[in-house]
Amino acid sequence: MSRPSPEDTRRVACVGTGTIGAGWTALFLAHGMDVIATDPGPDAEATLRGRVARIWPKLERLGLAPGASQDRLQFTPEVETCVQDVEFVQESAPDNEALKIELLARIDAACPDDTVIASSSSKFLPSRIGAKCAHPRRVAIGHPFVPSYLVPLVEIVGGAQVDPTVLAWLDGFYRRVGKTPITLKKEIEAYVANRLQAVLLEEGSRLVAAGVCDWMDVELAVTKGPGFRWPIQGPVLHRHLGGGPGGVRHMIAHFGWRGAPETKDAFIETVDRRWGGTPMEELEDWRDENMLMLLRELREAP
Repeated sequence: MSRPSPEDTRRVACVGTGTIGAGWTALFLAHGMDVIATDPGPDAEATLRGRVARIWPKLERLGLAPGASQDRLQFTPEVETCVQDVEFVQESAPDNEALKIELLARIDAACPDDTVIASSSSKFLPSRIGAKCAHPRRVAIGHPFVPSYLVPLVEIVGGAQVDPTVLAWLDGFYRRVGKTPITLKKEIEAYVANRLQAVLLEEGSRLVAAGVCDWMDVELAVTKGPGFRWPIQGPVLHRHLGGGPGGVRHMIAHFGWRGAPETKDAFIETVDRRWGGTPMEELEDWRDENMLMLLRELREAP
C-alpha cells in the first residue's frame, strides 16, 4: 500500500474517542473521509456517535466537503482491526506515556507500512512514545487544541528518527482539514503553545498569591486585554504595529529588546519577510476591522 497524497487520503483511523478523538472524528468526516474509530471504554460507540452528532451542526456552519456524512463512520472495539487498512492514524488516547508507548507499538505493527501515525499527545517526546515501534520513521506528534474540531492550530513534532517527508505529509494533511500547522524544528516536551500557556498561568498564580488581584481579575485581564488581540496579532505582529509608522525597529529602539540577544535579528527579519511590503495604515485598518467584528459578535460566557 503506497502512501496517498494528503489531498487523496480517504480512509483514516481515530484511536481513542474521548473529547479530542471525537473532535478529530467529526472533523475528518466533515471533510468527506471514511473514518474507522476504536476505543475500549464502555458504550464507546454510542458515546462517540452522540458526540459527533452534537458537533455536526457547528461544522455544517463552516461548510461540509462533498460527500461528507456521519454515515461514513465505522466503529470496532479492536485496535488492530481499526488500523489494518487505513491511510492515516490519529491516536488520541489519554495522556499517559506508558499507555501511548504500548498503544503506538500495536498500531505500528498492525497498519500498512506507509501509513502515517500521529499522536495527539500534549507533552510527550515523539522519540519516547515511538520507542517500541518497528517503524518510528512514520510516527510523529499531531497535537491539537480543544475543541479539536474548531481551534486551527496543530503542532507537528518529529523525533530524530522521523522521516522528514512524514512531517511534510502531515503539514499538508492538516491543512486539508482546515488546520494551521506549525512544525517544530526539534522535539521538546510540551511543545510550543502549551509552554506559552503555562507561563501565563504561573504568572497569574504568583499575582493572586501576592494579593495583587484575584483569579477573576486574571481572567478578565487576559480576555479583555491582550487575549482580545491574540486572534488577530501575536507577539511578533504586536511589536510591529506597536511601533507606529516606524514599525518594529522603532518599537525596539524605544522600548528595548527583552528577548535573547541572538534572536533579535531573526525577529526583525520575520516582520520584514511577512509584513515589510504592507503599509502600516493598511495593517492598522485590517486589525481594527477584525476587532470591530469581535466586539459585535462575541458573546459573554454563560
